Amino acid sequence: MSDCIFCKIANGEIPSEIVYQDELITVFKDASPMAPVHVLMVPKVHISSMDELTEEDSSLISHMMLKIKHIAKILELDNGYRVVINCGEDGQQTVKHLHIHILGKRKMIWPPG
Repeated sequence: MSDCIFCKIANGEIPSEIVYQDELITVFKDASPMAPVHVLMVPKVHISSMDELTEEDSSLISHMMLKIKHIAKILELDNGYRVVINCGEDGQQTVKHLHIHILGKRKMIWPPG
């Protein structure tokens, strides 16, 4: 999608602090971090949200999930981390491009507050 900020970051059109990248995904630091470590993992292909995933995306989403532990190791999140996927307006998805938040380096309290 030509006007999607995450597509532009994933394709190198907008500079960002890239943590990891391969042929399928880009992981970069969140511009408004909610924890000392807060990165976003996005697929290089545009998928609007979890609701848009199809059976054809199963290898991509599997790749993304399996890479989380690798990213956590790169970021030295040895004491644990949180993984979040927001979906839709009520889920607080602010960018309409599937993305996974990986947060760490602080105690994650639930419920937040």
